[in-house]
Amino acid sequence: MQVRSILTATITALTSVGIAFAAKADTVAAHCDIYAPGDSYPSLSHNCTFSQRQGFIDVRLDSGRVFDFSPVGDRPGNFVDENGKAVYRQAGLGTDGQIFLLPDGAKLYVYWDTSSSYGQPPALVANPRVATLTTRDARTQINLRTAPTVYSRANGYGLPKDEVHILECVIDQDTVGSELNWCRVRFLQSGAIGWIRSDFIIFPSDGSL
Repeated sequence: MQVRSILTATITALTSVGIAFAAKADTVAAHCDIYAPGDSYPSLSHNCTFSQRQGFIDVRLDSGRVFDFSPVGDRPGNFVDENGKAVYRQAGLGTDGQIFLLPDGAKLYVYWDTSSSYGQPPALVANPRVATLTTRDARTQINLRTAPTVYSRANGYGLPKDEVHILECVIDQDTVGSELNWCRVRFLQSGAIGWIRSDFIIFPSDGSL
């Protein structure tokens, strides 16, 4: 009787551990951008977590904002939010993440946060041009993208007043007639490398790109 009780307790404990691992496995670190209707660049950008259990999706921004999507019907990608309004999953990011069309026409971009570039020492650059990141809102995260376009994956972010080396700049191709540039930068502190648009950069006093 005692052996059976111990065995039952052991099985229960292992089952609990298994459930805990399963719960952990379907929650991943991510980076989230929110685009207002019609905008070509995000109005909000935050680290977040993405959870999916039996079709139910939970996205939590580090600002505290939460998105809860419940599946609807038999068609994959159809959801309702916490207020019962329609939400649709859209194509566009492939294996890099997911896009959700929200009830007000805004879009939530969820990028899987698999960056391994942080913490690496910066490489030496001959005559580096040091610039400073800037935004209108000091709390906004500035995406560090994998290519010079807002449609590329964000593999990290910077903050206002972060200093970066300007490695190269190219003309913005996202909008016809744009006067902006995209610059490939290296963060002085972390060594992370990627692309940031020029309206988020205060360039060196010599004015060169």
